[in-house]
Amino acid sequence: MRARLDCGRMRHADTAFISPARRLCFLLLLAGCESPVRLMPTPVSFRSGDVDPFEKAGYQVQGTDLPVFCVTNRGAVIEKPEPIHTLLPSERLRMGVAHMRVRDDTLDWETLHRLSTSDDPDKRPIVHLKALEQMAALGPGDNVAGSADAQAFFASVNKALAASEKKELVVYVHGANNTVARASAQAAQLRHFTGRRVVMLSFLWPSTGSILRYVTDVGHAAASVAPFARMIEALAENTQASSIEVVAFSAGAQSVSPGLVRLATPWPGETREQLCQRLRLSQVYFAAPDIDTRRFANELAQCIDIVGRVSIAANLHDSALRFSAVVNRGSHAGSANLTELNEEQSGFLVDVSRKLGFDIVKVAPTTIPKLPPRLHGFWFEDPWVSGDLLGLLLNAEPQRRGLEPQENPKGTHYWTFPPDFHDRVQRLFIRARRLQARDRRMFRAVPTADGSYVLRKRVSSRTDNEVRGINDATFDVLASQGQQLRRSEVGLNAAATRRKLRSRRMNRGVSGSNRGRSPVGQSLACLPGTLAVDPGHSAGCGADGACARRRPSG
Repeated sequence: MRARLDCGRMRHADTAFISPARRLCFLLLLAGCESPVRLMPTPVSFRSGDVDPFEKAGYQVQGTDLPVFCVTNRGAVIEKPEPIHTLLPSERLRMGVAHMRVRDDTLDWETLHRLSTSDDPDKRPIVHLKALEQMAALGPGDNVAGSADAQAFFASVNKALAASEKKELVVYVHGANNTVARASAQAAQLRHFTGRRVVMLSFLWPSTGSILRYVTDVGHAAASVAPFARMIEALAENTQASSIEVVAFSAGAQSVSPGLVRLATPWPGETREQLCQRLRLSQVYFAAPDIDTRRFANELAQCIDIVGRVSIAANLHDSALRFSAVVNRGSHAGSANLTELNEEQSGFLVDVSRKLGFDIVKVAPTTIPKLPPRLHGFWFEDPWVSGDLLGLLLNAEPQRRGLEPQENPKGTHYWTFPPDFHDRVQRLFIRARRLQARDRRMFRAVPTADGSYVLRKRVSSRTDNEVRGINDATFDVLASQGQQLRRSEVGLNAAATRRKLRSRRMNRGVSGSNRGRSPVGQSLACLPGTLAVDPGHSAGCGADGACARRRPSG
């Protein structure tokens, strides 16, 4: 109770310096954030119905429940039987599962599936929190090896990863003016539209959930830098994720950007390469980052090399970030004024946009139809932007996702949405599926004397691949890279398969007509409905790792 009363006093302190006119403006601009989270519009990739992201989802995930893992550094007055959280940050990490549900028991899977695979005008159902299950808590000096509860939590994450078709772990970091329920709902619907094949974890830093406490929220996000970095290190050390991807929305950048700088500091005796291999950070996506532009550029320079790809999606007319710029007396990265950067910072942005894995995605109403000009939450409210984010999470580079390259007068590269973006995305998915079907008709995996599998011209159907223990995505990797694979490795997921093949540098035993079939590996193995499944089965899993199986067809 004292924590809540203290926050009430901070509310007055935060808003005392803001004039009544600006306070009213702030209320009008962000009032929509307090409404319940409704299922986001169907991403443009799936609106035609030609691509069904849930095609291979098992029956156990074909429902309205959407569990996601969660970690929070909110303080707690009571830990058990259920924690009562405060609105203040702490150094203690509390880990568990947020049990989410789309509407209630009256909504069936067929209706939810229809709403999720079409441009249906029906009212979107609400995504709400059923229960928050705490499994473990770790203080700053604690380690996982000394906590049976923490070991059980990470075992659950690993179980979900093992049953998942996509072995990457996605961490969602919410923005300001969010409750636990809202932030968990945003993470849950992102998982939903990946075909429920992604293992999702939500980092719940202690937002106050009030638009009048914006300054307090920014302070709490900044106070969550160390807990965020500890969480990423713990996930890297204790999970079997092939890589870790981070999606940071709005003020979540206040935790993530400096958190990456903290993570970029090697351990004693550790090389930069060993650091990257330990953390396994493949993607960081900043949606409307609410962080000072100059500070962001400086921090990016310190951590860009430890992440495979860093992306920013920015709306230059973002109303929330414009207000933030007034309050903080400087533009923020999600609506950046590049004239504020000095020569060194400008030159750095030009270099990284040209040479390294750094992409700026311009979100503009002039190129995206029906986009509200000043929209802040575009990553989940606009079907074009959400479709692009899904493509990024599935490891597609901007050009493959249908974006067009541009360059500003200073030479900084960025990406825009072309007028036919929706057609490009759908053609990408459809063409990829056709290539997959063609290659599975033409080739099969045959065991060799040395204990490897090699692709040969097909005899009958791809069922023999499944019977031999070759899963779908591993077949795609074999087909695309012209490689062979040892029998002990056939159960690996597609990403692990690629790493094995690259490290061994094998390039033999495959028909020349199949060599270099890059569209299969690049466009197929990472798309919904074509990711790796347990050998010989079609599977789907929830956050608890529960896996639904059925015998292969044919």
